[in-house]
Amino acid sequence: MKMPHKKPAPAETSPSREERVHLDNLLDEALSESFPASDSMAIQFEDEMSPGSVVDLSGTLAEAVLSSRSDAIVAADKNGIIRFWNPGAERIFGFRSAEAVGQSLDIIIPERLRRRHWDGYDHAMTTGRSRYGEGDVLAVPALRNGGGQVSIEFTAVLLRARSGTLLGIAAILRDVTKRFEEIRALKRQVGSIRAQDENRQEPAG
Repeated sequence: MKMPHKKPAPAETSPSREERVHLDNLLDEALSESFPASDSMAIQFEDEMSPGSVVDLSGTLAEAVLSSRSDAIVAADKNGIIRFWNPGAERIFGFRSAEAVGQSLDIIIPERLRRRHWDGYDHAMTTGRSRYGEGDVLAVPALRNGGGQVSIEFTAVLLRARSGTLLGIAAILRDVTKRFEEIRALKRQVGSIRAQDENRQEPAG
């Protein structure tokens, strides 16, 4: 019998500009907590135009990371509704931001994995803990717009308001499809070589 999975919440309208600015600030804070500089000066540079002064590039760095096309950065609220979708997510998954924001994360989760995903998601939202924010990286298949699949690796960061209230989760995802296919092809070659060796060692009947 097919096990039911959590139904996605109904699609909502895109967040207002104020909500997006607030979410951008939360993502900035989450990223700085997840990838802290070794010290406060690590992302500060001397201003060549004003000798002796220092420019703090924290905001510029956060903006550059969030707008990057190399890795996907996706944020969802407590119900699993997408609230932030950067250019990297557009490139990897094929959905434009306007298409993804307001939709359930199910648009990128293969159906066979949805129950397990939502069980873990609900646990993180209930307990306020996610092991994928502690340096562990999860490798899973994901859906692209049109039904194709990619292999991704991701880590997740819980998003909280300044009051400590849990708001949702942000994930940083990387497309590792090419590497996965290369490893799979290599395993097939090794398996084929072993099979040939075993056949050579069999005594003639």
